[in-house]
Amino acid sequence: MNAMRISDLARAGGVGVETVRFYQRKGLLLVPRGDAPGGRHYDASDARRLRFVRHAQAAGFTLAEIAELIDLDRTDDRPRARTMARERIASLDVQIAELTAARASLAKLAADCAQGGAGPCPILAAFD
Repeated sequence: MNAMRISDLARAGGVGVETVRFYQRKGLLLVPRGDAPGGRHYDASDARRLRFVRHAQAAGFTLAEIAELIDLDRTDDRPRARTMARERIASLDVQIAELTAARASLAKLAADCAQGGAGPCPILAAFD
């Protein structure tokens, strides 16, 4: 990948230019020097970092945790990275349990609603 403008980097990462700038303000992406011919340019390492940030976000890590993961990548601190992953898994397990309970509750309400009958809809009444 040759030198890229910010719009090229954003496109390569599947984000908008403002997202790239946001990540730069948060310190997750570097701002290249602007003294290159034609202004600031990004390279393959910037695209890699952008993909890293996006994938870590998709896994549910916060921006602060992503910054720590980036630091861990530099130091190859596998034990800390492993701990962070396990903590994230535990958090996901809690969210899954909550979503499973919510799903079961909604399924029951939908079944109750399908029975018909007098009175308010059980679904609507549950949210009142």
